[in-house]
Amino acid sequence: MKNLTLNVKNLISDESGQDLIEYALIASLIGLVAVTTLTSVSGAITAVFGRVVTALGPAT
Repeated sequence: MKNLTLNVKNLISDESGQDLIEYALIASLIGLVAVTTLTSVSGAITAVFGRVVTALGPAT
C-alpha cells in the first residue's frame, strides 16, 4: 500500500512534459500571430510591389 501511495504521489508531481507543452503553445501562438499579421497586410505588400514593378517597367 505504501508503494502504491508513493507511485501515485510521484505521478501527480511529475512535470517532465510540462516544458514541452509550454514551448509548443508559445510556438503556436507566434505562428498564429504571424499568419494573422501577414494576412492583414498582404494587400499593402502587393500594392508596394506593384508600384515597384510599374516603376521598373520602363527600365527594362
